[in-house]
Amino acid sequence: MRLKLEANRKIKLSTLLTGLVATSVLCTALILLLTSYTAEKQSLLNTTLTLNYSKASKMSLTVDSLFKSMRASLRSTAQFLEDNVSTDYSEVQSHLEIVNDMNRYFNSILWIDESGVIRNIAPDSIGIQGQTFTEKILKEDMEAKKSFVSSPYIGPTGRLIIVIGEPYFTKDGAFRGYIVGTIYLREENILNEIIGAHGTDELNSYYFVVDREGHLIYHPDKARLGEDVTPNPFVRKLISGQSGKGIVINTRGKEFAAAYSYITEPGWGIIQQTPTSSIKERLKDSVQKQIVYMLPPFLLLLLLSMWLAQLLVRPFVSLANIVNDFSEGKTISLPSLKSHWNREADFLNQTVTLAIQTIQMNNNKLAHRAVTDPLTGLSNRRALTELMEDMAVEGKPYSLIVIDIDKFKGINDTYGHQAGDEVLKHLAGAISNSVRDGDSCFRYGGEEFVILLPNTYEEDAFKMAEILRESTENTISPVGQAITISLGIAVYPTHSKSPDELFRMADKALYQSKNDGRNRTTIAKS
Repeated sequence: MRLKLEANRKIKLSTLLTGLVATSVLCTALILLLTSYTAEKQSLLNTTLTLNYSKASKMSLTVDSLFKSMRASLRSTAQFLEDNVSTDYSEVQSHLEIVNDMNRYFNSILWIDESGVIRNIAPDSIGIQGQTFTEKILKEDMEAKKSFVSSPYIGPTGRLIIVIGEPYFTKDGAFRGYIVGTIYLREENILNEIIGAHGTDELNSYYFVVDREGHLIYHPDKARLGEDVTPNPFVRKLISGQSGKGIVINTRGKEFAAAYSYITEPGWGIIQQTPTSSIKERLKDSVQKQIVYMLPPFLLLLLLSMWLAQLLVRPFVSLANIVNDFSEGKTISLPSLKSHWNREADFLNQTVTLAIQTIQMNNNKLAHRAVTDPLTGLSNRRALTELMEDMAVEGKPYSLIVIDIDKFKGINDTYGHQAGDEVLKHLAGAISNSVRDGDSCFRYGGEEFVILLPNTYEEDAFKMAEILRESTENTISPVGQAITISLGIAVYPTHSKSPDELFRMADKALYQSKNDGRNRTTIAKS
C-alpha cells in the first residue's frame, strides 16, 4: 500500500513521454514557422521590389513614348503653319481642332505668336483667343525658343496644368511663336488614362509621377497634384536622373517598398510603391494559414503519441503489479517476452527521425540559399571561398579563371539594369554549358564570374578560357548584340599556395587583359 501511495506522487511515464513528444513537435513547428516566416518575408520583399521596378520601368517607357508622340504632334502642327504661312485664322483654327480631336493627347492646343498673343486655341470654347499670354512661370522657357515641358501651375482658366511647347519658325528662320499643348492635371486626359488605368493592386501598390522639380504630376489623390515632394529621397534621386529601388519613408512618414524610374523625354520620374504594412499583413495572413494547416496534424500526432506512450508504459505497469502481488505473497506468473518493445521503440525512433529530417531539410534550403546567387543560379562568392580552402587543405592542383564582362556599365546605361541582368544570366548559362563534369562555376559579384577547374594546369585552362571567350564574342546576347569578356588565369600551386593570393593573381591577370584592350585571356605571371 505504501508503495502505491508513493507511486501516486510521481510523474507517470506516459505523461512524461506524451509531454516530451508534444514539446518536441511544438518546438519543431515553431522553428519551421520562424524559418518559413523569415524566408517568406525576404522573398516577398525582394519580389515586391523587383515587380515594382519592372512596372515603373515599363510605365516610364510608355510615358516617354507618349511624350515623344506629343512633341511629334506639336512639331507636325508647327510644320503645317510653316508650309501654309498665308493660312487665315479659320483654317488654322480648323487644323488645331482636328489635331486636338484626333490624338487626344492634350486638353487644349494653342498657337501663341512671337509677341505672346494667343492667335488660336482648340477647343475655341475656352475663349481666350486674342489675349496676351503672360504666364511668368513659362517666360524663361519661351524666351529660349526651344522645346520645353513646364512645371505644374495654375493657368488663366483656374486649372492646374502643365504645358508642352514647340517653337514655330518660318522657312527663312524667323521665330513666329510656339505651338503649345496643355494637360489639365485634375481632369481626364490620355496621360491620366495610361497611368491611372493600373490603379492599385491587392497590396495597395500605386504609381505617382513627379516633374523635374519634384512636383506631383500624377497621384491617385488628385488633391495632392502640384505638391512639392522633394523631401522624399527617391524623388531627389529621380530629379538627378537616377533609377533604382529600395525601402523609403515618404513625406508623410509612411514606409514603402518602392522602385523609381527616370523618364528621359520630359525629365520626369515615376515611382511605383507598396506599403510595407501591406506586405506585413500578407505575411501575417500567411503565418495564420500555416498555423491552421499545422494544427490538425499536430493534434493528430499528439493523440498518437499518447496512445504510443500507453503502449510503452503497459509492460512497466504489468511488471509493477507483478512485483506488488509478489510482495503481498500472492502467486504470480512471470510475463513472457514480446517483440512489442523493439517495434514500438523503432516506431518512436522513426518519429523523432522524421522531425529531425524536417528541420534539416529547411536548414539545407537556407544553407543552399546562402551559397547561391539568386539572379544566375550559380554558386556565390562564399561557396568559392569554401571550395578553394578545402582544395588547399587537400593539396590538389586546380586552375582559376576569373571572368569580367567588358564595358558592362555601358550595357546598363544603354539598355537598363533589367537588360543587364539578362546579359548576366546569358553569360552564366554560357559558362555552365562550357565547363566539364567536376568543374565549378561561380558568380563572384557584379559582372565578375569565376570557374574552378580541378586537376587542370595553364595550357588546358587557357584553351578552355579561349573557347568560352570566342563563343561569347560570336553569340548574340539578350541586348541584340554580342558581348565580349576579359579573363585572367592562375594555377594552384604553381602561382601560389594561398587561396587568397591565388585569386588576387588571377584577378590581376584579368585586369591585365582589360588594360591590354579587353576581349582576351591572360595567365598570371609566376
